[in-house]
Amino acid sequence: MPPVIRGTAPALHPEGFAWDPTRGAFLVGSVKHGTVSVVRPDGSTRTLVSDPHLDSTFGVHVDVRRGRFLVAYADLGLGDRTGGASGIGIFDLRTGRTLRLIDFGRLVNDFALDPDGNAYVTDPGGDTLYTVDTRGRFSVLVTDPRFAGTGFALNGIVWHRGGYLIVVKYDTGKLFRVPVRHPERFTEVTLDRPLVGGDGITLRPDGALVVSTNKLASSGEDAEQVLRSPNGWRTAHQVQRIAPWPDPAPTAVTVTPSGTYALSGRLDILGSGGTSDEFILRKLPLSAL
Repeated sequence: MPPVIRGTAPALHPEGFAWDPTRGAFLVGSVKHGTVSVVRPDGSTRTLVSDPHLDSTFGVHVDVRRGRFLVAYADLGLGDRTGGASGIGIFDLRTGRTLRLIDFGRLVNDFALDPDGNAYVTDPGGDTLYTVDTRGRFSVLVTDPRFAGTGFALNGIVWHRGGYLIVVKYDTGKLFRVPVRHPERFTEVTLDRPLVGGDGITLRPDGALVVSTNKLASSGEDAEQVLRSPNGWRTAHQVQRIAPWPDPAPTAVTVTPSGTYALSGRLDILGSGGTSDEFILRKLPLSAL
């Protein structure tokens, strides 16, 4: 797969994306149109989901085992539509048909999936982590004032096979470790430097955590950062930092068979009142692998 994929589509502005192994392609959302599109390695793009209930789409995750993919949707006032709905959408992986829309009434941004198909959802405007089970029922996982912040707070989230979640707080760059069975026992991960502007995160197969940071609404930097932990994510240290990242405002990272890719959907332009027909998927260099 090419190390740099330049996607083109009219004012798509994706914020989240995922690798779809069934297609050998990426699925990307759209802050502007509220769609989900398939992006091939040659950069060609076609719409897979266009549901009028979705104002803007954010985090995307593929659940191959159950033949579906899930998408976070919300209304930040940047889309073509402003219906105000926010939640998790579930779609047929093959056809893109809408299976279920689960409205939260909260600002949903990203989520993680566990092997059983349960989703763990961040609300960057509040102080709560939510869950959505495979039957579409949502509930509160844990609420704590330490999750709250100014502007965007809880953002990127991943599930760890040790039975806990790793969550980054956008405004302060703090990282939290949240045990799924006892979420009230969550702890802050001790870092050697904060991940201010921490947005999308992913765990590589080798156990390293990759974090996209940006300065869209923070004092952070446009960068990709790689962390490792010697003790089950009670502490962590940075092993690689690529800054500035070649593409403005990276918002998400995903693992593919060809390596880890970061997404720049040019939200810097959209947030300034303009639009762009280009977005970039760029592979982290070998030195960061």
